[in-house]
Amino acid sequence: MYSDYIRIMMQNRKLLNIELGRVSAQEYKELPESGIVVVLDNVRSAHNVGSAFRTADSFKADKVWLCGICAVPPSAEIHKSALGAEDSVAWEHVDDTIKAVRMLKEQGYKIVSIEQTVNSVMLDGFKPEKGEKYALVFGNEVSGVRQDVVDASDFSLEVPQFGTKHSLNVSVTVGVILWHFRLFA
Repeated sequence: MYSDYIRIMMQNRKLLNIELGRVSAQEYKELPESGIVVVLDNVRSAHNVGSAFRTADSFKADKVWLCGICAVPPSAEIHKSALGAEDSVAWEHVDDTIKAVRMLKEQGYKIVSIEQTVNSVMLDGFKPEKGEKYALVFGNEVSGVRQDVVDASDFSLEVPQFGTKHSLNVSVTVGVILWHFRLFA
């Protein structure tokens, strides 16, 4: 009986970090591009910014665009939740989100606001097109993606929700959206 317990526990043991086969920050930078960038539109919490970096690293986003009031590295608060991902994922700060959107459009990205709009596409009914480049815009914790940025977007995606709240934390939304895009990559 005890030996069965040990056998089951060994089959389900947690992997050690060394067993995960993770790449170094330098190796990450040398990986092929995914065609996905994250744009943070005036995200005020440095912890949310750090979480976005960590999630962008996990799903191999090519870059994080920090716009407006977003905190920028180096920052102890960003580092606390990014755990060093701010060193592996390329990033750039732009003073105005609409400026970043225009630059990304010129580079051939489809601009996707992650926002609840009159014509938003539900995430569970959306499949990214292979070979397309996507700039995923995530908004401020209180006011969401700015209306002029929504207007400049190619379309809006909405995460279906079933409870009483009408929104998710921006860091959670980044995870849901990036997972979905990588699922269909």
